[in-house]
Amino acid sequence: MSFLELRNAHYTYENGYQAVKDVNMSFDLGEKVAIIGQNGAGKTTTVKLMNGLLKATKGEVLVDGQSTSSQTTAQVAKKVGYVFQNPDDQIFQSSIYKEISFGLKRLGLEESEITQRVREAAKLCGLLEHLEEHPYNLPYSKRKFVTLAAVIAMNPQVIVLDEPTAGQDRLSIERLGVIIDELAKQGKLVITITHDMEFVVNKFERVIVMSNKQVQLDSHAREVFWNEEVLKISDLKQPYICQLANQLGLRDVLTIDELLEEVNQ
Repeated sequence: MSFLELRNAHYTYENGYQAVKDVNMSFDLGEKVAIIGQNGAGKTTTVKLMNGLLKATKGEVLVDGQSTSSQTTAQVAKKVGYVFQNPDDQIFQSSIYKEISFGLKRLGLEESEITQRVREAAKLCGLLEHLEEHPYNLPYSKRKFVTLAAVIAMNPQVIVLDEPTAGQDRLSIERLGVIIDELAKQGKLVITITHDMEFVVNKFERVIVMSNKQVQLDSHAREVFWNEEVLKISDLKQPYICQLANQLGLRDVLTIDELLEEVNQ
């Protein structure tokens, strides 16, 4: 059995709007998965079903073999951490140390373990030298790493990132890629919602395409970005490297190295 599963999951908001219908997904620990699609495709609703912020109105969501319908959001969140797109929706403490340690203190951990976890998460996210600063003294891009560090410190098995590259410069995106690789190496499942196709093609092999509130394709990035029908249905564009390859009459190219190899043949 997979660690995280959505089985024929539907979700309809109280106003009658159906955001997700008949979604099936399954994930194992250690995976890195990108979920892509235009606004309104159902991506954010789907991942909120994963961590219990929303409960399926039909179908089932299972985390570690247990249905989220029988658990509180707090119980699910211990296993599935969620990093919001806007860090200001999560930050509320007066220092970065307090922000990262808040959830750990609520768990009743020893101070020594709290300090160790905070420092490890802060180091991974490039925040060690800022621990005593107020989060709002940092720019928006850095604040996104504060919320990520707070979730990492809680040590959930699954980490969901909502548009992590939005508002980030090149160096921050590179750091984010290193963090995702490290988390997967630790055996965690990392699920990322993003509109950044370049980031997807550089960091993820498994890609799930959503549109019209459903999954259109769940496959390797190469199959996704060279499937013209699915891209058209989902109103998505190829990454730039694929577009360039297309213009040169080449197919199935996914990286710069592959493009150069094809051109030099």
